[in-house]
Amino acid sequence: MSPDILTVAPPPQQEYVRIVPLGGCGEIGRNMTALETNDDLVVIDCGLMFPDDEMYGVDIVINDFTYVRERAAKLRALLVTHGHEDHIGGIPYFAKEFSGVPIVATPLTVALIKAKSREQFLGEAQFKEVRPGDRVRYGAIEAEFIHVNHSVAGACALALRTAVGTVFHTGDFKFDQTPIDGKPADFARIARLGDEGVLCMLSDSTNAERPGHTLSERIVGEAFTQIFSHAKGRIVVASFASNVPRIQQTIDHAVRFNRKIAFLGRSMRNVVHFASTLGHLRIPAETLVKVEEIEGYPPERVVVMTTGSQGEPMSGLARMSVRDHKHFSIVPGDTVVISATPIPGNEKSVHKTINNLCKLGANVIHGTDGRSHVSGHASQEELLLMLNLVRPEFFVPIHGEYRMLAAHAKLAVETGVEPGNAFLLENGDVLEFTHEYADKVGKTYGGHVFVDGSGIGDVGDAVLRDRKALSNDGIMMVVVAIDSEEARVIAGPDLISKGVFYIPEADGVLDQLREELRAALANISVDAMRDVNSVKEHIRSALAGAVHSRTKRRPVVIPVVMEV
Repeated sequence: MSPDILTVAPPPQQEYVRIVPLGGCGEIGRNMTALETNDDLVVIDCGLMFPDDEMYGVDIVINDFTYVRERAAKLRALLVTHGHEDHIGGIPYFAKEFSGVPIVATPLTVALIKAKSREQFLGEAQFKEVRPGDRVRYGAIEAEFIHVNHSVAGACALALRTAVGTVFHTGDFKFDQTPIDGKPADFARIARLGDEGVLCMLSDSTNAERPGHTLSERIVGEAFTQIFSHAKGRIVVASFASNVPRIQQTIDHAVRFNRKIAFLGRSMRNVVHFASTLGHLRIPAETLVKVEEIEGYPPERVVVMTTGSQGEPMSGLARMSVRDHKHFSIVPGDTVVISATPIPGNEKSVHKTINNLCKLGANVIHGTDGRSHVSGHASQEELLLMLNLVRPEFFVPIHGEYRMLAAHAKLAVETGVEPGNAFLLENGDVLEFTHEYADKVGKTYGGHVFVDGSGIGDVGDAVLRDRKALSNDGIMMVVVAIDSEEARVIAGPDLISKGVFYIPEADGVLDQLREELRAALANISVDAMRDVNSVKEHIRSALAGAVHSRTKRRPVVIPVVMEV
């Protein structure tokens, strides 16, 4: 968005609280929200988003920290709801810039942040571990961590108490009545919070369009029982590394069906190590083996759990699917369970991996086949229950594409929230509350910051447009030497073509283009020949027209003119 229309009203004189989503509103990923009062500011989550097909060469997408940067003197803490990448992936970049700011989260979430950040220096990051029920105070803001269910252990909602009122942030959640760890969400505390009064609730909207209830994680256990009881050979289970309940279910079934289990992928092994150390995973020592030892066991006694449920090119499952894994190869008779659904945008890579596995003779179970996966996000009935428990005066749907936010806002109105009190915010919108009013008071930077190699934010829309043009039509370089005093060409033009013509067949075409360029340069006026920029423009125009007339392509033309 153009900076000239980014304006935020000056803070009011009276007590206020501002809610500013910097990511996660209108998109899946990059979740980050700033909560600001007169003298203090805390940030909730700091995630990343994976690039879409139009973000050529970009590694990851993070948030624009401008709003926080401009108020760095007020920044007190980063509060983290749980350990998924779309909530913690941007923390290394945040910690480098805002060194020394406390990062507050449950023990497993802290461990995951540290594991994700091993390759990046976190500066002077200070970690504070909390447990559900704990309260921490930073200036005038008190944050209480409240246990909720999700597809990773240690997930919490946040009750943020300010002088103006309480803001409740659900984080990502669902209401699982029979969770694997035996700990349902803290309904009693959430209900008491509603009784105390909640000014505004920010709530996860990922499944706001899905009617009914999200199935319990135990449904996956029932599906695993069927799969394990019928599989004759080895079983490979692919899941998100952070899905600790799914890992526990796989371990439990390995024990039940007398199989050994091995873990593939660095992130999977890291999570298993930390979750076991912190008591979130129970693995009998005799069940766990190293992947190098698998060949020593009969196929019917082996389970392998790996990363790659999203078709990531260098993940364990993707490498298995093309026989590129040094420790494990898929053979006919293997059963592969992809225990996840594709994140929007990953469908092609997931389907490619599935196709490759099938070609190798594996029996692939994926998607909702046999209920081998359930969502970690609340569906409509659970969203309605959360709204009725909390009974907020104002409501802001977060964490979802715009249509999901709109569907969630409609649910809020159905539970009694005044239509004017349900705010559909976009990234960068500044929502302000005082004792007298609630309203949007401006817009700040909420756009994408691209991380490309070691560069952060140095790739913008103009670079992406160039990369798109290069990917679509290729590039042609023209090298020519001119004598500007005599206004004549003394060498060239030489043509270099990449991605435009098939080289073995291109020599004749390139010769024709050289002749056309020579003719075009011969017709340039003396004054134009003495101006390098004018020569470049003539070359660019002549070559682009000549190539388009032959191929209907418009390659990027780069003239290199040397003056002698």
